[in-house]
Amino acid sequence: MCALSKDDWLRRASKLRPDGNHFIAGRSMASLDGRSFDIVNPATAAVHSTAARGSAQDIDAAVLAARRAFPAWSGMAPRERLRVLMDFADRIEADGENLALMDTLDMGMPISNMIDGEVPEAAGIFRFFAETIDKLNGQVTRTDVSAFNYILHEPLGVVGAITPWNFPLTQAAGKIAPALAAGNTLVLKPSEESPLSATRMAQLFIEAGGPPGVFNVVNGLGAEAGKALALHMDVAKIAFTGSVAVGRKMMVYSGESNLKHVATELGGKSPQIILADVGDVDFAVDCAIHGIFGNTGQVCNAASRMLVHASVHDEFVEKLTALTPSYYLPGDPLDPGTTLGPLVSQRQQETVLGYLETGRQEGATLVFGGNRPAAFDTGYYVEPSLFTGVDNGMRIAQEEIFGPVASVIRVQSDEEAIQIANDSIYGLTASVFTRDLAKAHRLARDIQAGVVWINTINESDMTMPWGGVKQSGNGRDNCLATMYSYLQTKSVWTKLA
Repeated sequence: MCALSKDDWLRRASKLRPDGNHFIAGRSMASLDGRSFDIVNPATAAVHSTAARGSAQDIDAAVLAARRAFPAWSGMAPRERLRVLMDFADRIEADGENLALMDTLDMGMPISNMIDGEVPEAAGIFRFFAETIDKLNGQVTRTDVSAFNYILHEPLGVVGAITPWNFPLTQAAGKIAPALAAGNTLVLKPSEESPLSATRMAQLFIEAGGPPGVFNVVNGLGAEAGKALALHMDVAKIAFTGSVAVGRKMMVYSGESNLKHVATELGGKSPQIILADVGDVDFAVDCAIHGIFGNTGQVCNAASRMLVHASVHDEFVEKLTALTPSYYLPGDPLDPGTTLGPLVSQRQQETVLGYLETGRQEGATLVFGGNRPAAFDTGYYVEPSLFTGVDNGMRIAQEEIFGPVASVIRVQSDEEAIQIANDSIYGLTASVFTRDLAKAHRLARDIQAGVVWINTINESDMTMPWGGVKQSGNGRDNCLATMYSYLQTKSVWTKLA
């Protein structure tokens, strides 16, 4: 629970002096060329801090530090690496209010969501992967009695992680934790929209006893620092979460450099399927509201396409329209009572408003929303918005908006729902609401998505893989299997006689 008041957070924000430098080889460092960039608070549209603007030279320095630290870190006793990462997780929780404040000022997520969600979940990710460190064993294979053969799983080397702004702590933790647990060293390039918590996390890693150079941070623009990291010849893997357009570039950069491993988690246009036998329409509506308007719709798996059977369509839309204002009202993200913060930037606000106009022009019916909230003449706010009468061929149904905009598509049958759900370049998540579990499992099989929820939405657990199919990416986060994507396999053959 967020125990501080809005006034408490405002006072803390006024005194906050975050370190926006890079963190390389255990030290805070300005850019080698001295450049920096401004960080804008999306709730006020005012500059609240600055960060170092990394170049290829800064990336070179960070990768060199990671290379030098690799032998000792990869050779460290597993129990010692486990201890460091467990201590690191504890320090993230202990410094949680500070980390949460940085991210709220950077990207606008309500502070209560940061405190109750991002901070404990990030710490939990590190604890999960720390606990796997001494449980990753090789195998001895059955061969001829004159031979002894075995399989090793070894760290890759230097991993580059490029993370987005929508969940700064957990997205970073999901890359850092398995990479370090597997024995790799790492260079993190956080989004330029939300860089401050990354530098602080790197400092906490050192305070936890982590060796200098194991976890490095280079801030900067994607087209500069991010590109340099992805092209670097001494980086063995890039773990990337972001847009499809940049994900494609990551694959190209791999081919243009050293054929490094590339794991991507990209966009989505997730269908929420409400069948005729849904049973509890109220619960489906509740899931729909949180599924699309949480984090102001800036979620890769936002349930932005609601495929609703004609027999329950009108009831569903009526209840969704009535309940949304009681769930998500825009407010100051430093107010613990706020549930809907601003979009991350003016550019994102303009993009979302542009899609709202596109929906009108395409002939969809705007049921509610569609504008900036009247009470907020500053900041990058957009009202929760709902279209009905949407055809799946419309741009608002095909393209990822990344904002609080939902499209309801009327369907006549289960088969039509499956066809429309799969008529997308994306395949990250989907949800199905029905009382018929046999039918639900058939749809789960037939829907092209990496994650399918049945009679629920947005559930996650570290025991379950997270990732998509088609142009939603090729990587998987969470779960024990993720560790193996940060390892390489070696076969050892021994002739005994």
